[in-house]
Amino acid sequence: MKQTLNEIEINGVVYVPKNDSASLAPATDGMPLVIVRASSSGVHYGYLKSRKDTEVELVNARRLWYWKGACSLSQLATEGSKNTSECKFSVPVPMMTVLGVCEVLTVTNEAKKNIDGVPQWKS
Repeated sequence: MKQTLNEIEINGVVYVPKNDSASLAPATDGMPLVIVRASSSGVHYGYLKSRKDTEVELVNARRLWYWKGACSLSQLATEGSKNTSECKFSVPVPMMTVLGVCEVLTVTNEAKKNIDGVPQWKS
């Protein structure tokens, strides 16, 4: 059985959802949009330029410092947050190297629209 985020194949038959909400966010220059969780530096959102072992390079990245309205990063990566006004997502940086990555999640179109709509949190 082969499974991806937007389709599932069972006994050679491919099933896809009726709506587009589960489709992955479009890649930029071939780089997928991801959320990564690192053991020491927290959670980050951006385009995955490269990955080697537990080190990733992200382009146009934001730190997701605090969120409310998603029970897990899985929900955040697929749906976004239900309470965007209470989220604290940093300003984007052009390039970021994240060490100690323990989780990489691809982001859907629905989540991208939601996360991109969260105002930049800064002092």
